[in-house]
Amino acid sequence: MAGFKGCLFFLTVVGAAVRAARAEIKFDVPSGKFFTYELMRETFQGDFEPLSKLYNERQYDDPMTFKCNKKGFPDLPEWLRFTQRHPYDNGFLYGTPTSPGKTFIEIYAINKRTYETTRQNLVVNVIAAKSPPYQAEFFIKLREIEKVLPPAVQDEIKQDLQKLWDTEALDVVNVSNALDRGGRVPLPLAGHFEGVFVKVGSEHSFSGCLLRVRTAEHRARCAAGAKVKVPGGCNFCSIPSNCISWCHTELFDSSQQEPTLAPPTVGSGVLEAGADFDPPVSPETRDFLPDYLVTILVPLVLALVLCVLLAYIMCGRREGVEKRNARTNQIQLHHHHTIRDNMDELRNMADHRGVSPPLSTLPMFDSRSGGGATPQTPPESPRVPLIMAQQDPYSDTLPR
Repeated sequence: MAGFKGCLFFLTVVGAAVRAARAEIKFDVPSGKFFTYELMRETFQGDFEPLSKLYNERQYDDPMTFKCNKKGFPDLPEWLRFTQRHPYDNGFLYGTPTSPGKTFIEIYAINKRTYETTRQNLVVNVIAAKSPPYQAEFFIKLREIEKVLPPAVQDEIKQDLQKLWDTEALDVVNVSNALDRGGRVPLPLAGHFEGVFVKVGSEHSFSGCLLRVRTAEHRARCAAGAKVKVPGGCNFCSIPSNCISWCHTELFDSSQQEPTLAPPTVGSGVLEAGADFDPPVSPETRDFLPDYLVTILVPLVLALVLCVLLAYIMCGRREGVEKRNARTNQIQLHHHHTIRDNMDELRNMADHRGVSPPLSTLPMFDSRSGGGATPQTPPESPRVPLIMAQQDPYSDTLPR
């Protein structure tokens, strides 16, 4: 039993040592050359449960997600990108470094079944190199970024471009997704793809097929939206999904650089003996009073004109009571004054509760006897209503 435990401990230590040795991977990449690294799920699956796979012979295919960042930073360097379409797919780190130096990348794999986590360190050592002077960028419409990043697919595309360029000295400079270049998200249907831009470079100049892209006829047809066919003798597409779009092809020639002007000579800053000092001429004096008056007086004059115009509209254009009465019909005016006088009288009566109530508020006759109603004594308290309800001795016998 003790021997079994010792053997188990030895295997555990060996497995941990192997995992620690495998946890750091180093790459030497020339600057200006495309770099890609595939995160294999099978590799991280063995890191999660090595003992279970060793003793129980259990093999899992768990979904995993990867998180990548530069060591000590929350995200990746600006030249490096990461993509993973689905937890059951492998991840890819890809990009083109521009400046030499070492970059430490931390890769975290999360098992979506057990929620275990493992880490892997990636060291990318960028070596200074000269970028190729002749570069061309092609657009592959029937591809997606995950399908182009594997090295086997890149070799297939490069073989077709070598025939098109008429040279074998061809290197992949950059691969980018069309969505990162302003492309639209395709419909989730078969036959619709995102599209990929592939940029290659070489020390050899462009071939005759590539130089046709710069012709005025080709540019006019592409600008008109016409379907541009492959020029005669330039169809080197062995796989239909790797065929390029001629209207999106661009050529870059950096072999002929424009001469740069020599920088100006900087002197010592000390005046030579015997030379006269010529100070710079002071600018002429300028009178700012007209500008000040224009800035202040013009808004004030405009405000005054607006005020006068508003006062004339509000006050000078009013009709007036006398003028309005003179233009009104006398019968209508008399009727109006009668209503105003009656309204004033009712208001005065409402102010004094001691006056007799109007006859219109009293009942005309008694419902039982048929006689007229006796006027009520005005109440002394203002809370008592003006019209008092009479006590009817037969009110209990009335039907309800």
